[in-house]
Amino acid sequence: MTQHEELDKLSSKELHDRAVRLAVRHGDIRFLWELLTRIPAAEATAGRAGESEADIKWVVPMLDDYIHAGDGELAEALREFYLEYLKQHS
Repeated sequence: MTQHEELDKLSSKELHDRAVRLAVRHGDIRFLWELLTRIPAAEATAGRAGESEADIKWVVPMLDDYIHAGDGELAEALREFYLEYLKQHS
């Protein structure tokens, strides 16, 4: 089994945790910023449109979202983003 196939089998929470740890370890601010900018759209995808509108206007809620970007429906909505990052950097 290839490393990419192994990544595909991980939960979205595990993908989030690995991608964020990797980005922090390598000081990849670009990835972390892009994650923050993708969270509002992911919240809308996860059925939390009201939160996505508020996040666009306020930075503090975005930081809170960043902390929870590996949880539940939000992690699922960001799954492909995590997979793509890990595959590019593995």
